[in-house]
Amino acid sequence: MGNDVSIEAATMCFACGPDNPIGLQIKFSLNDGICSAEFTAGENHVGYENTVHGGIIFSALDDVMANVLYLQNIKAHTARCEIRYRRALQVGQAVKLRGWIENERKRLILLKGELRLASDDSLVADCEASFMKV
Repeated sequence: MGNDVSIEAATMCFACGPDNPIGLQIKFSLNDGICSAEFTAGENHVGYENTVHGGIIFSALDDVMANVLYLQNIKAHTARCEIRYRRALQVGQAVKLRGWIENERKRLILLKGELRLASDDSLVADCEASFMKV
């Protein structure tokens, strides 16, 4: 989209890189400005007692927001991210991720993201982040 923006491949990204053997390998898509994906955490993503580590949830949310931009050839980095965990996520529970732009000011883009259970759409975690254009 951007004429002079050159986005490098992210094949080794921890969250979405298809070539990263220890990564989450989440496949994101963009439709009408909303980035979405589905993901199921496995036994390697545990914090304790069959509960998914909060850092894994954070990584998935950070990346769904980043991919709102990346999939539009906008290069930016997370400047700030605030997450709110609403409930525990168990290993093996499928989730839906969504991210979208809330506001844009010069080089700063405000995005929101949410992670919901695929089974009943209940909110597991949501976040708000500022990304800085490069």
